Amino acid sequence: MAPVLDNYLLTPATLRSIEVHGATQTRRSLLDHVLNPIIEESAKGPTTLGELRARLTQASNKLSRFGIFHPDSIRVLGSIVNEGQPGHQPAIPELDVSISVREQSRSALRLGTDFGNAEASGYTRAIFRNIFGGAETLAIDASAGTRTRSAYNATFSTPLNGNPNVRLAVEALRSYTQKPWASHEEHLTGGNFRLGWETKAGDDHSLAYSSVWRQLTNLAVGASPAVRADAGDSLKSSVTHIFTRDRRDHTGPLRQGGYILRTVSELAGWGPLKGDVSFLKSELQLNGARPLTLPGVSVGGGFRVGILYPLGSGFSIPGRGIRPSRINDRFFLGGPTDVRGFNIGGLGPHDGQDAVGGDVFAAGGVNMLLPVPGIGPSSPFRIQLFANGGRLVAFKNKGKAKEEDVSSTLDSRTVLDGMKSAVGELVSGLPSLAAGVGLVYAHDVARFELNFSLPLVERRGEEVQKGLRVGVGIDFL
Repeated sequence: MAPVLDNYLLTPATLRSIEVHGATQTRRSLLDHVLNPIIEESAKGPTTLGELRARLTQASNKLSRFGIFHPDSIRVLGSIVNEGQPGHQPAIPELDVSISVREQSRSALRLGTDFGNAEASGYTRAIFRNIFGGAETLAIDASAGTRTRSAYNATFSTPLNGNPNVRLAVEALRSYTQKPWASHEEHLTGGNFRLGWETKAGDDHSLAYSSVWRQLTNLAVGASPAVRADAGDSLKSSVTHIFTRDRRDHTGPLRQGGYILRTVSELAGWGPLKGDVSFLKSELQLNGARPLTLPGVSVGGGFRVGILYPLGSGFSIPGRGIRPSRINDRFFLGGPTDVRGFNIGGLGPHDGQDAVGGDVFAAGGVNMLLPVPGIGPSSPFRIQLFANGGRLVAFKNKGKAKEEDVSSTLDSRTVLDGMKSAVGELVSGLPSLAAGVGLVYAHDVARFELNFSLPLVERRGEEVQKGLRVGVGIDFL
């Protein structure tokens, strides 16, 4: 099709027919959502071959994003008919289009390893595609990892109105996770409904309602009073919105250019949401990098900030009965993929040897990547120089209230004063700091770091990690 159209991009033309071959398991209604707009636009009057090619290319990209066709199998072919007769006024050319696709297998089983932040796991995944012919997908996962003893989840998703950029998903999950930095395990059982969409600018949004039964159990013998006070069951009912703007350079695994902005906002327990916990929790993350003029050299930085604000349950904003946050809702800071030079959960409030988390935090870091001598800038290996730091602060007087009476509640004025005090403490004084040097290997699956870290500033009770440390993950500070 391209050799013909390249010579006649500005030639007036109309679309006579579109045929799709190979979509034997796909409903026609799904294809109609993609192709009918092209037919309707053509029916309004003559267009040009260039405009038709642009619309067909857009339709081809949409078909690819459904995830049910092999991306390299989609072919768009066209033939021009009715070009007029010699010696006569040429007629407007008509175009017959043929789109050929090859559907992926409707089921697949995968075994492999996965790398999250500070955790590696093995997984088994069963995938069922195009279940009802409308690009629906059912994914069933089972995994076990270094911290997550076991996790099971099933997710059914479907595009809405034939748009691959808008998907509705329903998920059920169950997991068992060890949290040795806080002397307990957390068991989760629940589900969520999630609507995800991508804007024309390429930004991703996700809006989800989730209901999760949490069990804080299997406490260690030496578990602190703060951990024991939050042990037991709780129900979290929440609405969460996630916004992601990813403008990073994805041409290589090192991603040495561009930026990513991500915000997470969660409202739990307020109004009709009910549940045992009620709060507003927001977090912002910004990471960026910029290549320098020297080959393979780049500088980067990252910043994260978050706040957890306790609320009263129901619709009573100014009322009483506000409960302090629980340990399984608070923020934790520190680790080889977070603030290097500190243990996982090493920053912020501790009760004995247990990290108990905080309600307000800020963290940031800068780094420079240099080519490894003798290997060259095209290698995925880099020498890294870095410095990072952060602060994690708890809501004031919260610990005393919980030690005296687990059922203690607060009024809105006390909460506001306590949060102001926590924010004031966050911005006063130096953050906990560490610097170091390391070796980075950027793989397509995950990023591997071997760093030597030297803590420079620490606070009483925080747990530092001086010396060599391995970090494996996807997102690093």
